[in-house]
Amino acid sequence: MMENVTERTRELLDIKNLSQGEREELIAMGMLSTLGEIQPPLEPQREGHEPLRTTAITAHSVLNEAYDYGSAFSRGLRLELGDHTILFISGTASVDEMGNTAHLGEIRAQCWRTYRNITTLLEAESATWRDVVKTTCYLRDIERDYDEFNNVRTTFFKWQGLDPLPASVGIQARLCREDLLVEIEAMVVLKKTP
Repeated sequence: MMENVTERTRELLDIKNLSQGEREELIAMGMLSTLGEIQPPLEPQREGHEPLRTTAITAHSVLNEAYDYGSAFSRGLRLELGDHTILFISGTASVDEMGNTAHLGEIRAQCWRTYRNITTLLEAESATWRDVVKTTCYLRDIERDYDEFNNVRTTFFKWQGLDPLPASVGIQARLCREDLLVEIEAMVVLKKTP
């Protein structure tokens, strides 16, 4: 396992072209030896606690894994905390099952695809929009697109019958791809039944 981690790191890191600052930081973290060799990660000493168990959330029927096209994140994580489960849905956009942007230039269609992708991720964990407690909504151009985005969001939430609505924030941001117009992340809390 550690050999695979070291080999994958070596493939991603261009050791020959590191700046002096990068080299210093990688050595200080223990990722790089003073001789320039990739080192396996150290297991931290844990006193008094153990790491929380997380599980990746996937929905391959509508959305591929982000690392399939070079991004380094999971579509979502499931975290077990006693009698509650917390789901963290990563920023999700109008991306199809092949990793392509769906509905180029169409804010409303991109919103609908984003909601479909998130809905399917929720369903994969036996959750619904009624379990969503907070969303963070990123728009490439909030002044141009907010009214259309909000119209789709309001229509979708009414169709879902949500009351109360999730807490939410809207932010203008440069998204990971030039052709994406909207991205939404969600936090979900589920109570386990006995």
